[in-house]
Amino acid sequence: MASQAALRPGARRRSWWGGLPISLKVGAFLISLILLMVFLSALNPTNPNATTPNRLAPIFSEGHPLGTDILGRDTLARVLAGAQNALYVGLIAVGIGLSVGLLLGVLAGYLGGWLDQILSVLLETLYALPALLLALLLAAIFNPGVTTSMVAIGLAAVPAFARVARASVLSVKALPYIEAARALGMGQGRIMLRHVLPNIMGPLVVQASLAFAVAILAEAALSYLGLGTQPPNPSWGRMLREAQSYQELTPYPVIFPGLAIGLAVLGFNLLGDGLRDYLDPRKRS
Repeated sequence: MASQAALRPGARRRSWWGGLPISLKVGAFLISLILLMVFLSALNPTNPNATTPNRLAPIFSEGHPLGTDILGRDTLARVLAGAQNALYVGLIAVGIGLSVGLLLGVLAGYLGGWLDQILSVLLETLYALPALLLALLLAAIFNPGVTTSMVAIGLAAVPAFARVARASVLSVKALPYIEAARALGMGQGRIMLRHVLPNIMGPLVVQASLAFAVAILAEAALSYLGLGTQPPNPSWGRMLREAQSYQELTPYPVIFPGLAIGLAVLGFNLLGDGLRDYLDPRKRS
């Protein structure tokens, strides 16, 4: 009996880890690599914007493990700093989309009626405008930069969050405990904060992970077009744009930021897919 009891904790741990979807494990590993890049960027003494006479140095050069670009800037330092910029833009953009979309989706789904119809029309209109078009519009009004790209990406993500929140609220508010709360005289605001919001966070977390991947890709695209991060600040998309003109001389300044974008987007997409499978009781063994 004692040996069986000693084996049970380990068995539970193996069962918990083995029950996680493989996409969730791989996505978490890739995101850990991106977070490690951010950590190394904070510890790296090399200035990513510092120019040197050693231009277009090959990989494994002395002092430049990933080589340098056309201006002699260290590619490794700029890739690491680009990870910090991508996560910062993605975090703020997803925060904007989540907060605004959650508010609109909960109001539309719980209150319904004419408010639901008006908000649905507004969200459908916003959904028709992609992030690039919103960035062009905001850049025409304000100056292009990181703030413009974050606001544009965040606004473009609002309809997706609002749809998920609205659908989740419609399914939750029909449950018996919501009717019981109303029968006890609990106010609408208290019901939404105490009973509705905690039960709709699962789908929103999945949507946030998927939106993070879209935000990183959109930031890279906007920076590539000159609407996002402005030079000399490092950005993966900006690095691709700058290295495009001399990629025939050396491909490494194109390969490494492109690989970083692919790993980050793939990691968050796999994490979102894994969380969706793990939080769905029908797909869990």
